[in-house]
Amino acid sequence: MRIAVFSTRNYDREFLSAANSRLGHELVFFEPRLTAETARLAAGIPAVCAFVNDELGRGTLEILAAGGTTLIALRSAGFNNVDLAAAAELGLRVVRVPAYSPHAVAEHTVALILALNRKIHRAYQRVRDGNFSLDGLLGFDLNGRAVGVIGTGIIGTTVAGILSGFGMCVLASDPFPNERVREFGALYVELPELFAGSDIITLHCPLVADTAHLVDRAAIGQMRRGAMLVNTSRGGLVDSKAVIAGLKSGRIGALGLDVYEEETELFSHDLSGQIIQDDVFSRLLTFPNVIITAHQGYFTADALEQISTATLLNVADFEAGRPLVNEIRFESGVDHGGGRRAA
Repeated sequence: MRIAVFSTRNYDREFLSAANSRLGHELVFFEPRLTAETARLAAGIPAVCAFVNDELGRGTLEILAAGGTTLIALRSAGFNNVDLAAAAELGLRVVRVPAYSPHAVAEHTVALILALNRKIHRAYQRVRDGNFSLDGLLGFDLNGRAVGVIGTGIIGTTVAGILSGFGMCVLASDPFPNERVREFGALYVELPELFAGSDIITLHCPLVADTAHLVDRAAIGQMRRGAMLVNTSRGGLVDSKAVIAGLKSGRIGALGLDVYEEETELFSHDLSGQIIQDDVFSRLLTFPNVIITAHQGYFTADALEQISTATLLNVADFEAGRPLVNEIRFESGVDHGGGRRAA
């Protein structure tokens, strides 16, 4: 089947082409993001492969459907960028990759925690400048501290397992408690208790209506003073302006972000020769206790291989008329593919 692949980078081309050598699809690569303006590039192509920052609102989907597209194959777990109601109305099937190396994002989460705690980013630059002073680099033992894990799907569970291995006490929050997490000695609590009792808070839940700006001024006000906040899930979970206020007041002691609510125009682009126009993002960059990475938590060779293979197998199942086990279907906001548990 012909597949229009949007938001293509060199690594996408490499891993998708390698996976396709065993499946025989015809891949048509496009560098631009998928938007209503670029959707016409897929005219006559039955399947479209999209990524997390592609815009699959009603306008885009209408153009795709009019051009003959019948399948949207997301090479991601998240699907908050897709208007599922519009897709259903237009007869577009939507599939995703619900699970790939959970260790990739989980390990990146722990890397951010360790780097923020031990001030690795500041120490690295200081030594390169010939400054070997330890002033301002004091951290704390993770052993015996409390970590709050919000969202205990596959990735959140993996994070809980790693951090329990550090000797941390795990507090967890999820509408669907996970027995595997309880095996790590975790205690499921309500969010206010988690915010108040955690030295570190890490987010691993999907972005849906109920979780948008989950971390807002009220939530930050409930946090233990000086708590660390890490988000490697979806940018919209965090109210960035509220977080800036929390950093300024000292309520938030450190912040690690691999996602940002307005990341679409920033991440995956080289803007090193330009002035960043996003004032909120620029303000975040000024804090010495903030580390931001550009949505690279998933970015390991293992994960990319699994994502590419699963994406193309989804298309192969569609082409052969087999059941789409990774389909997302709209029914009053319910994801029958289990998406509310995706991270």
